[in-house]
Amino acid sequence: MFDNNKNANRLIKEKSPYLLQHAHNPVDWYAWGEEAFQKAKQEKKPIFLSIGYSTCHWCHVMARESFSDEEVAKYLNEHFVSIKVDREERPDIDSVYMKVCQMMTGHGGWPLTIFMTPDKVPFFAGTYFPKKERYGMPGFMEVLKHLHHTYTSDPDKIKHVTIQIKDALKQTTQQKSNRQLTKKAVDEAYEQLEQRFDWENGGFGEAPKFPQPQNLLFLLRYYHATGKERALEMVEHTLLKMAAGGIYDQIGFGFSRYSVDEKWLVPHFEKMLYDQALMVMVYAEAFQITGKNFFRRMGKQIISFVMKEMQSNENVFYSAIDADSEGVEGKYYVWDKKEIIDILGKELGEFYADVYQLTDQGNFEGKNIPNRISVDLHEIADKYDLSMKEFGREMQNARQLLLEAREKRIYPHVDDKILTSWNGLMITALAMAGRIFQEKTFTEAAEKAIAFIEKKLIVDGRLMARYRDGETKHKAYLDDHAYLLWAYVELYGATFSTKYLEKGKELLNQMIELFWDDEQAGFFFSGKDAEQMITDDKEVYDGALPSGNSVAAVTLLRMSALTGETKYVDLLDDMYATFFNDISRQASAATFFVQSLLLTEYPTKEVIVLGEQENQDFQAFVQKLQQAFLPDVSLLVSETGEKLASVSPFAKDYQVLEGKPTAYICKEFTCEAPINDLEEAMKKIVKK
Repeated sequence: MFDNNKNANRLIKEKSPYLLQHAHNPVDWYAWGEEAFQKAKQEKKPIFLSIGYSTCHWCHVMARESFSDEEVAKYLNEHFVSIKVDREERPDIDSVYMKVCQMMTGHGGWPLTIFMTPDKVPFFAGTYFPKKERYGMPGFMEVLKHLHHTYTSDPDKIKHVTIQIKDALKQTTQQKSNRQLTKKAVDEAYEQLEQRFDWENGGFGEAPKFPQPQNLLFLLRYYHATGKERALEMVEHTLLKMAAGGIYDQIGFGFSRYSVDEKWLVPHFEKMLYDQALMVMVYAEAFQITGKNFFRRMGKQIISFVMKEMQSNENVFYSAIDADSEGVEGKYYVWDKKEIIDILGKELGEFYADVYQLTDQGNFEGKNIPNRISVDLHEIADKYDLSMKEFGREMQNARQLLLEAREKRIYPHVDDKILTSWNGLMITALAMAGRIFQEKTFTEAAEKAIAFIEKKLIVDGRLMARYRDGETKHKAYLDDHAYLLWAYVELYGATFSTKYLEKGKELLNQMIELFWDDEQAGFFFSGKDAEQMITDDKEVYDGALPSGNSVAAVTLLRMSALTGETKYVDLLDDMYATFFNDISRQASAATFFVQSLLLTEYPTKEVIVLGEQENQDFQAFVQKLQQAFLPDVSLLVSETGEKLASVSPFAKDYQVLEGKPTAYICKEFTCEAPINDLEEAMKKIVKK
């Protein structure tokens, strides 16, 4: 980044790290806004819209090749109005135009390249273009000249394409079906995942391979509801294979965004906050179900990485860490074998190279990505005549030495903006880990982060999407509300402080008011008070993250059970009609949404536990409940029913019996007699 503002374009005034990366391009960039659209209308020019994010490798490549190039800049400045958008700050813009790109080309990705009229209607879409023709792609200059010629000489063709695009977008708007989703969708989601599962390497489908943690969270719940062992096997196999691969940073911890191969060996090296959050959740719940310490260790390792490298001084979390350092993808993370030997010494170095498959030839562009993909740790321990305890000590010693050496390298760029949505996921993960692992420090970190969101990212009662460098900007989207609501629910489960349920209920009611489609049901991506896009976007399918509608569906049910508000379930019933066709078409594309069906189509329990906080039996019982995997149990805990009344009015008259901790258990609309025998109560709660 430049030290001064000399030769800077107008993006220098922005706070987005991605926009600031382009502030010294010779391209006359505009941020998305009325100024750019007015200029395009007045000068009768088409708009070139470029969407990306600051840790995107191919965005960097296109910036170097084209946006820093004087010839390209001159042509763009003369013939187009150029707009830059940070997709992480404006997911509303990205979502609409990505949908257009996928419709026009059959694929999508970033950088997203859109050419459109001054009225924001696209007539051409693509992703990365090299400056000159290569990789079988047309050159960017060639594309610019062709599109400018078409736009100026054949307006009828442009008009025809834009009409087609608008019509196609209208077709994507969900209409309420007269049919509703049932248990059938749950089984279809499982069967589709099983069909796509890679039994050799773990994960789903072929390369490139993404973690898709929402699929794993669904499979854990499907296993719990049905007892189907293969569902759990798929999760365990995937978690073990990913943990052994290069997609997991074996030295500094944390997951990269995806693997370019099917074995999880070569990652796309960028690390996203949301991946860390979702993977913590999966490892924590896998530990809950299996009791295997490896999964707990992995969950804690990911958290330690986030706390060390992605936590701000204000106790919230940065968005991402770049794949590139010094302009080279993965340079910070890869090693020469000789370098390893020099740092660790011959004996420990050869041992480490054996464990992590390091060779003189390397496994990535002549360098090594440490991995344990086809390694039997017991075999290597035997080879070196070490017990597994000694083996672990040697590995930890080597890792620490390599980490210290690596930290002397030039660190990749960190996108330090604070996003409400992704922080919501990280807060959720920390609250879950705090509860499951009984680690107060994780819960406290979650509480500090949500306090920051409440202080800095709510303006005049309206949740906002992004905070950076003292500036709060952009009205929050559906995902921000849904993920933050999830965080409140999990924080209640970790602390049993009713303030989190009260705040969650307030946020949920705001979410309904701002985003609910009163005609066709479901939640729009943008609020009723937000800027109008060329179409109202309403998505149920999950991407790299669970969709806002998916998380909303599950939290509507959980909040209904915790607060007694039946209107939340009524909204969900409407969603089952709205998204019937989408889910029927491909249930496994919305596994997080299908989680809600596991709560409506299978038996659930509502449990209220009352007792004095100082009572050791009460404390031990509550801790056991927190550590158990009970996704089908809604749990309220307090000293008295009266203390729950503000948020859960139905609990007001519940009382402690005979001065002992008391459990109230309801199942399938029938409540049993209150019970003082906590051992018996646990059996009843856990029993199917």
